[in-house]
Amino acid sequence: MPTASRVIAKAASSSRRKAATPRASRRSAPGGTDAATAGATQRIVESISTAIIERRLMPGTKLAEQKIADIFQVSRTLVRQALNQLSRDRLVTLEPARGAHVAMPSVEEAQQVFEVRAMVEAAMVKQLCAVITNAQVAQLRAHLKDEQSALARTDVTGRTRLLADFHVILARMLGNEVLAQLLADLLSRSSLIALMYQSAHSAEASQAEHGQIVDALDKRDARAAVRLMEHHLHSVERNLNLAPHTPDLATALQPQA
Repeated sequence: MPTASRVIAKAASSSRRKAATPRASRRSAPGGTDAATAGATQRIVESISTAIIERRLMPGTKLAEQKIADIFQVSRTLVRQALNQLSRDRLVTLEPARGAHVAMPSVEEAQQVFEVRAMVEAAMVKQLCAVITNAQVAQLRAHLKDEQSALARTDVTGRTRLLADFHVILARMLGNEVLAQLLADLLSRSSLIALMYQSAHSAEASQAEHGQIVDALDKRDARAAVRLMEHHLHSVERNLNLAPHTPDLATALQPQA
């Protein structure tokens, strides 16, 4: 099974058309230019989304329109369209006079995202237990091996992407692209949350929990699959530093012993 290298960014995109060349997007002739323009816009959306998921773009990073236009060799109009779409997906914030920045999720938003993920993904694995095939189980086990390989070679970008891909692959096994897109959006926002509220929660623990979920799916044990998915998501959320201790000013300024 090929590694699902950009499944999340592509699932989150509203268009499935192939991206056109950057130069083609600048032509204004009738005919195929609408598709070319949409394709170029989606390529920018997917590139920024993937960079966020892979932790190459940090929360608060300024996204200068002209610089992005130069990188993709497109007009600022197309860049603005891409940033507007990312803003609707809550991955980018647009502010007058300040421009576009990678979003900085609040603690409340982080809690809500994980609450929704728990509801959606618990129902997802319960339904999947009833329809999953042996070939799909084999596909998941191959994906687990890819996760393990990324962990073994300390490939932070690769393991981050693969650990997130796992959840979208489960959704796609149900044949429900709307669910896959919804989950991809939530996972993109989860990546931002993880960047802001990083904790000691290890990638190794997440990978092991994925293995337990696949074992439950292999046994078609819906109750265990739901319990393990809920535990996995609650574990990730619990290990995020969503409620850091803030001492009072006198304590903070007192010299350390």
